[in-house]
Amino acid sequence: MTVAAEGLEGELAAARRNVFLLSAAQAILASAGPIVFSVGGLAGYQLLGEDKSLATAPLTGFNIGVALGAVLVAILARAIGRTYGFIAGALLGAAGSLLSAIALFRSDIWLMAAGFLMIGVSAGFAQKIRFAAADASPSFYKPRAISWILAGGVVSAILGPQLVIFTKDLFEPVLFAGAFVALVPLCLSAIVLFAMLRLPETAVSGGGHTAPVRPLAEIVLTQRFLTGMVCGIATYALMTFMMTGAPLAMVIGCGFSPELATLGIQWHVLAMFAPSFFTGMLIQRFGTEKVVAAGLLILMACAAIAHMGIALWNFWGALILLGIGWNFGFIGSTALVASSYRPHEADKVQGFHDIVLFGTVALASFSSGKVFNAYGWQTINLVFWPVTGISLFLVLMLLYRTRARARQSAPLAG
Repeated sequence: MTVAAEGLEGELAAARRNVFLLSAAQAILASAGPIVFSVGGLAGYQLLGEDKSLATAPLTGFNIGVALGAVLVAILARAIGRTYGFIAGALLGAAGSLLSAIALFRSDIWLMAAGFLMIGVSAGFAQKIRFAAADASPSFYKPRAISWILAGGVVSAILGPQLVIFTKDLFEPVLFAGAFVALVPLCLSAIVLFAMLRLPETAVSGGGHTAPVRPLAEIVLTQRFLTGMVCGIATYALMTFMMTGAPLAMVIGCGFSPELATLGIQWHVLAMFAPSFFTGMLIQRFGTEKVVAAGLLILMACAAIAHMGIALWNFWGALILLGIGWNFGFIGSTALVASSYRPHEADKVQGFHDIVLFGTVALASFSSGKVFNAYGWQTINLVFWPVTGISLFLVLMLLYRTRARARQSAPLAG
């Protein structure tokens, strides 16, 4: 074995170790998402008076927190390193969970929104995990590293909803407070995993690079970055838009039990993360653009199922397809974005990307409650068609240009 081969094998082994630890921590912290989305709208609905249009305000606080966290984690990454930044994020998650439980005891929706905001900031920190795994991996391993990070969400898909089901009556008559109390030790346990990380600091600080740092505007205006960001925003915002409104539509609109709505969210989150075990391989085999396009087509199928009726299978079927479409679309979009910048440009590009992404997602979650209250469930589903159509057009244009470049370079290579 040559020295270069041995070096590559050692780099890959280190990357796999970091990916394992990051995936486990991601699984723990991501369990907050299913808890928040399973009970946030319902709890907000119970805490309000006659005007229920602000029922999803706590969920909006969560998504605003995610956007803020995406900026704060980039600042902390430069100041104290990514590892300590992740630890700070886990501490914020524990504090926000405790505050949310207190808010439920006090029947204070705005205090609950503040608690959700802190949990969201923690989730924003956790969003950096997928980039940390990619940046600490060899180029050929990046898509698979991202996939394995998101595959950790399979655990959260089971853990979060089951916590809600088994602890929602723990402090009866105060519903759902038990779930947030149980979330506190989970967030603290993630700190142990983060402390075991050995992330390469050069990937964070940018030390040792010789290429000039391009202006942010130059990077974000490239076709590859723009397509990745638009498709990532579309898939994530649509997922949040429907997932936020679905429990309200099921319980308030159609009379299903909160347990059935929570199980629907569980199936949805499982569908979000379970395909991650092979999404990276699909990207390597078929190309990033094709996987993103497949995700957008699945989201169209999700909207079609939701349009067909309001039986339980319509809700659950739509939520499952919503999760699969998000997985393909978001992992592929993240891979597109991650391939559009150089390692020493990572922090500023990722920070810009995530603040735009989660700012839009926050708007989507806030709009979901307003749209449902004013126009109903079917209008939520109608939004899918123009958004997925525009995104699919952009990714097909990128695929066409990529193939054109490959044909032009083929004679030269020969």
